[in-house]
Amino acid sequence: MSSSASPAVSLLPFSLFYFSYFAFQGLFSPFWGLYLQSLSFSAWQISVLMALSTLARIVAPGFWGWLADRRGRRRAIILTTSLLSAAAFLLVGMDRAFWWVFVSLAVSHFFWAAALPLVEASTAHLTRAQPGRYSRVRVWGSIGFVCLAMSGGLLLDGIGIGNLPWALCALLALVAVAAWRVPEVAAERKGGPSAPIAATLRRPEVMALFGCCFLMAFAHGPYYTFFSIGLKQAAYEQGAIGMLWGLGVVSEVAVFLLMPKIMARARLETLMLLSLLAAVLRFALIAAAAQLAWVAIGAQLLHALTFGLHHAASVGLIHRMFDQHHHGRAQGLYIIASFGVGGSAGGLIGGLVWPHGGMATTFAMSTAAAALGVLLCWRWLRPAAPVQAG
Repeated sequence: MSSSASPAVSLLPFSLFYFSYFAFQGLFSPFWGLYLQSLSFSAWQISVLMALSTLARIVAPGFWGWLADRRGRRRAIILTTSLLSAAAFLLVGMDRAFWWVFVSLAVSHFFWAAALPLVEASTAHLTRAQPGRYSRVRVWGSIGFVCLAMSGGLLLDGIGIGNLPWALCALLALVAVAAWRVPEVAAERKGGPSAPIAATLRRPEVMALFGCCFLMAFAHGPYYTFFSIGLKQAAYEQGAIGMLWGLGVVSEVAVFLLMPKIMARARLETLMLLSLLAAVLRFALIAAAAQLAWVAIGAQLLHALTFGLHHAASVGLIHRMFDQHHHGRAQGLYIIASFGVGGSAGGLIGGLVWPHGGMATTFAMSTAAAALGVLLCWRWLRPAAPVQAG
C-alpha cells in the first residue's frame, strides 16, 4: 500500500477491534484470579494459570508476526486466530480440574495473543504521518476495558463468579466479529535492500528499549495476578475492586486522548523515562498501604503513565527504529519482551513471593524492577538528536 493510499483506509474497524479485544481484558484481568481462587487453587496454581496469557505472548506474536511479514498479509491471520481463540475458550468452563483449565486456557491464549501485534503494526502504519493519532485509535481499547471492569463486579454479582468463563467466551466471540471488519494493510516495501532485523536488534538503544519494556512488564506481572486478590484480603468489595481497575484505565484514556499534544512537545525517550519513574512510585504505594482507599486510588491513577504513556512511547519508538517490512515482527517482539517474558516472569515469581509477605513483599519486588528500568533508560535510551515521534 502506498503512502498516498493509507489515509483512505478507515480507522473505525481498528477502533472496534481494540474496544472488543480489551473489553475481554477488562473482565478477565480483575476477576479471573478471583474465579481461580473460588476453585480452591493454590497461590502458585493461580500464578501459573494467570501467567498463561503472558506466556502465550512469548511464542505466538513472534510466530504469527513472522508469518504475516513473510506473506505480506495480516488480515487472514487476525481473523483466523480470533475465531480459534473463542472456540478454544469454550472448553475452559467445562471442567474445574487444574490441568483441564491449564490446557484449554493455554490453547485459547496462544491464538488470542496473535492478533494484537498485527493490528498494532497496521494502526501504527496508517497513522505514521500524524504523531499521536495512533493513541486516538488505541484509546477505544481502554474504553472497552473500562466498560467491562466497572460493570464486571455487578455482572458477576448477578450471574455468579462460576459463570465467568461463559461471559469471557462471549466477549471473545465479539473479538472475532470485530476482526472480520479489520481491512488488509500491507506496508510499502522500499526499493533497495534493507538491513536484516538482527542488525537493528543489536543496536544499543534498541536493546535498551526492549530491556525497559521487559522491566516495566515484570513490575506489572504481580499487579495483574495478585492485585485483586490483595484488595479482597484487605476487605474491598468485588464491585469496588472492579471500580479501582476501571479508574486506572479511565486515567489511561485521558493520556491517550492527550498523546497528540504530548508527543508534539516531548521526545519519546523522555516519555519512556517518565513512565518508569511513575511505576516506581505506583508500586511503592501499593506495597506500603494499598489497604487505604486514597492510596489505592492514587496508585491506580498512575496507570495513565505506567501503561498508557509507556505503551504509546514504546510503539512509537519501535515504529521509528525498525524498517517498515520488519514492523510486524518488531511489534511481535515488543509483545514477547514485555507482556510475554516480562509479564510471565513477574507473575510467576510473584506467585512464589506472595505466600511469604503478601502485597508488601510482592510489590516491593515490582518497585525494584521499575527502578532498574529507570537506570537502564537514563543510561542507554537518551535522544542524541531531535527526532520526530510517530
